[in-house]
Amino acid sequence: MLMNMTRKKFIKNCCLYCGAGVFYLAGGSLFLSSCSSREEAVEEPDLWRPAYAALAAEGKFDDRVEQIYDIFNKCELCPRSCGVNRNTGEEGFCRAPGQAVVYSHQPHFGEELPLTGSRGSGTIFFSNCNLRCVFCQNYPIAHEGWGREISDRELAEMMLDLQQKGCHNINLVTPTHVLPNIVNATRIAHQNGLTLPLCYNTSGYERTEVVGLLDGIVDIYLPDLKFMDGAEAERYNLAEAYDYPQKAQESITKMHRLVGDIVKDENGVALSGLMVRNLVMPNRVAGTEEFVRWVAENLSKDTYVNIMSQYRVEFKAFEYEEIARAITSEEFVEAMEWAKEAGLTNLDKRSLAQLDIHRRNVD
Repeated sequence: MLMNMTRKKFIKNCCLYCGAGVFYLAGGSLFLSSCSSREEAVEEPDLWRPAYAALAAEGKFDDRVEQIYDIFNKCELCPRSCGVNRNTGEEGFCRAPGQAVVYSHQPHFGEELPLTGSRGSGTIFFSNCNLRCVFCQNYPIAHEGWGREISDRELAEMMLDLQQKGCHNINLVTPTHVLPNIVNATRIAHQNGLTLPLCYNTSGYERTEVVGLLDGIVDIYLPDLKFMDGAEAERYNLAEAYDYPQKAQESITKMHRLVGDIVKDENGVALSGLMVRNLVMPNRVAGTEEFVRWVAENLSKDTYVNIMSQYRVEFKAFEYEEIARAITSEEFVEAMEWAKEAGLTNLDKRSLAQLDIHRRNVD
C-alpha cells in the first residue's frame, strides 16, 4: 500500500530501470550504472514510481514528446492560440522563445506542506507567462522575462540536481508555454535516473486538449483558480482573458479526472493528485465563495484546497482602485467560512492556522 511506503524505503530500495541506466543513491551522491536489458530490472510490487516511468516502460514516451513538440510549429499550447512557429523563433503573447528560459531552480519551502515535506519542493521557475496578471508578485520573471535560456538537456540536469539535493518532487512553476521543453527534459532526466513526481504548477489558463497530453507524465497538478467572473479576469490580466474562468474550470476538471484527489506517503508527502489554489483578493474580486462551491459540486469535497491570504499590492495593482490595498482579516475569515460551509474537508493546514490568527483580529 502507498501509505506504508516511506520515502526512506523508496530511496533505499529504488533500482528503477530506464533507457540509459539504473539510478541509486549512496552517500548522498547520484550514480548511474549500466543496465543491460529491461528484463533484468526487478521491481518490487509496492514500489511507487512516477507516471512517466510507466509511460517509458510502455515505449510511449518518445511518441508523446514528438506529439507535444509538434505544437511549437503552430503554437496552441494555451487558450490564446497565437499560432506562431516557436521552432523558428517567432514569439506569441507569452514572449517565450523555442527554448525554455529559467530564472532559478532550488529547494523551496514556501509551497504547500505536502509538497515541501522536510526536504523542500524542487522548484524550477520558468520565465514569461501566458496570462500576466496586473498584481503578479513575480512580475520581473513573468512579465519582464528575467532568466537564462537553456537547452532541454540543461533543464534535465536541473531536475537531476534537485533530486540529488533531496527534494521530494520537481515543481514546474508557470510551465504552460514551455511544455514541450519540459516533457523532453523529463524524458532525458528519466533516462538518467529521475524518479521524482512531477508537479505542474500553473495559473490554470490551460487547454483541456493539452492537459490530456500530460496523461501519464504529470503526477501532481497545482493550478490556481484566480477568478470566477470573466469580467474580473479580463480586467486584471494583460491577456484580457475573459474566458479564463471557463478554461480554468474545464482544465482543472480534466486534471482531477486524470489524477484524482491527493495521495500521500506515510510522511504526508504528496505522490500524486490535484491541489487547487485560490488567492483571496480585496472586495471579493477573486470570487472565492463561487470558487469553493464549484470545487465541492464539480470535483470532490476532499479536494486539497489552499485558500491563500498573501495578496500584496504589486506591479500595476496600484492603478486599480478595487485591488490597491491588502485584504482585511474580515475578508479572509469570510473566505474560509465559505469553504467550510461548502463542505470542503481537505483545507490547507497553513490556511487553517492563519484563520485562527485572523479570527482573533476580527474578534
